[in-house]
Amino acid sequence: MRNWSTDIIHLKKKKKEYALWKLEQMVNFGTNGKKISKKSLKKHWDELHLDPAKKNFLHFLLWPRKQP
Repeated sequence: MRNWSTDIIHLKKKKKEYALWKLEQMVNFGTNGKKISKKSLKKHWDELHLDPAKKNFLHFLLWPRKQP
């Protein structure tokens, strides 16, 4: 993943901020064939700033409702 508007070298020094930024970038702009960690998404779920439609869909996938 290439990002021209963010200083990734500086951001990597802040591990949590980098993890959140990377997750948001992967969800919003694609993964280049890599998989997104389900564990990581669940861990940072409340802190992610995502498109509402994508966030609703991911919520459906991560926490499916059980059918009676």
